[in-house]
Amino acid sequence: MLILDRIGKIYPNGVNALERFSAEIRLGEIVAVIGGSGCGKSTLLRAIAGLDRATSGSVTLDDVAISAPHAEIGIIFQEPRLLPWLSVADNIGFGLSGLPAARREKVARALVRVGLSDKADAWPRELSGGQAQRVAIARALVPQPEVLLLDEPFSALDAFTRRDLQDHLLDLWADTRPTLVLVTHDVDEAVVLADRVLVMRPRPGRLFAEITINLARPRDRNSPLFANFKRRVLTALDRSLDRSEPDRDAKSTTGEAMWW
Repeated sequence: MLILDRIGKIYPNGVNALERFSAEIRLGEIVAVIGGSGCGKSTLLRAIAGLDRATSGSVTLDDVAISAPHAEIGIIFQEPRLLPWLSVADNIGFGLSGLPAARREKVARALVRVGLSDKADAWPRELSGGQAQRVAIARALVPQPEVLLLDEPFSALDAFTRRDLQDHLLDLWADTRPTLVLVTHDVDEAVVLADRVLVMRPRPGRLFAEITINLARPRDRNSPLFANFKRRVLTALDRSLDRSEPDRDAKSTTGEAMWW
C-alpha cells in the first residue's frame, strides 16, 4: 500500500505548496488527482516519486519510507522525455537489467503491446506526439513497477489521440495492474480512468474531496451515469474554491454520500 501521511511542502522562497495531504492508495488502484493550476498536484507527485523531499509528513510504500527515487516507483511526464540519441527500442530498454537476450525479449513484447513494432529502429524525432508518449508509457511499464505516477501525460495531445491513449493505458495496466496515480486537469479523463478522484484545493494545496468512481470498465463516456460522475467532480472542483467549505479528512468515510 502507498500511504501519504500529512505531506507538506514549503519551498525556499516561502511558497507553501502543500499542507497536510493524506491518502491511502491500495495495490492496483487507479487514483486521479485533480484541481486548478497551482494547487500543488505536481509537487505532490514529485514527493511521492522521491524527486522532491517533503518539508513535513511522509510517503511510505509497503512500509518503506520514500525520500529518494525508488526502483518500484515509475513516472511519466507531460513530455515523453525520450533520449534523442537512442532508437525507440533502446529508449524502451534503457535502464533494464539482466541478460541482453532477456532485455530484447521484454522490449519486443512492449513494442507489440504499444503497437510500435515497426518503429523499433526509428529515432524519437521521427515519431508523432502520440507515438512518442506510447514509447514513454512502454519504457515506464517494462520494469513492472509497483507504482506508476503520471503527470498530465496526455494534456499536450489532440482530443482523439488523448482518448486513444487513455484506452491504451487501461489495456496495459490490466496486464500487471500496478498502482496508478494520475495528475490531470481533465475531468473526463479522471472519470474514464480512475477508481477514485482526489480533488485538491489551492493555496496551500490540500485534499478537499474524495469521490469513488464505481463504474465498470470499459466505461461508456456517453452514459447518464458517466455524466453524473462528471457533474460530481465538477461540483467538487467548484466548491473547492469556496473558502467557507471545510477540507476533507482523507481518512474519514463520513460525508461520502454528499456527492450523490
